[in-house]
Amino acid sequence: MQVLLLGGHGKVALHLTPLLLNRGWNVTSVIRNPEHENEILARGKGTKGKLNVLISSLDDIKSDEDAKKVIDTVSPDYVVWSAGAGGKGGPERTFAIDERAAKHFISASFASPRVTKFLLVSWLGSRRVRPSWMSDEGWEAIQNVFYNVLPAYAKAKLEADEYLTAFAARRKQSQSSPFQAICLRPGTLTDEPATGKVQFGKTEGRGNVTREDVAIVADRLLARSDTNGWYDLINGDEPIDDAVERVVREKVDVVEGEDVDAMVKRFFP
Repeated sequence: MQVLLLGGHGKVALHLTPLLLNRGWNVTSVIRNPEHENEILARGKGTKGKLNVLISSLDDIKSDEDAKKVIDTVSPDYVVWSAGAGGKGGPERTFAIDERAAKHFISASFASPRVTKFLLVSWLGSRRVRPSWMSDEGWEAIQNVFYNVLPAYAKAKLEADEYLTAFAARRKQSQSSPFQAICLRPGTLTDEPATGKVQFGKTEGRGNVTREDVAIVADRLLARSDTNGWYDLINGDEPIDDAVERVVREKVDVVEGEDVDAMVKRFFP
């Protein structure tokens, strides 16, 4: 398998890279700064797969065609979006990267005859409606982030999440070739070592999760043929492999409560 990893120098992506390589998959890590190339390549030492670095700035992705050029260069089976403006460049750059560039890669991935999976790393507060399982305190915390703390980021991520979801729903309706659209939605990210234990699928709406645990979950989701939809994630008490198996078996998808038909109509009127 060939994986296109966008945002390859991000902390989640740095943890994810060797996990994917150890499956014997090949990974092309896309980074903007050539000074980071050696740091990326070091993650591939002693692994089973082949690691390549592609120097390409997401700031230059202004259209679906721009994204298609990157996809055509790499010819991936799976695409992972673990990129973001990271608060650099103000709200406009956040919208340019976290929303518009992400949407261009989503469009280009669905148009590609080879790509069969797209995993988008988002955040657990990216939704319009309070879900039934979430506490008052959890929903209030999410609303505070959405409207006061990181409004540009929150709005940009929601747009990208809904765009991916609309594309997936449309693909399913057309009964064309199968496509796994995975939206992984972690809580507040930390840099502690992985705990190996999570609260996965439906969560209480706030909580921390280590970046390494996020990477491990992403790896597990990509390795399966039966993962689709929105998955919230914080650290908890359930071992990761058990949590993923349970959530998939129970067909948990936290898009529940959101209006997927409205997403489809908005993006494909």
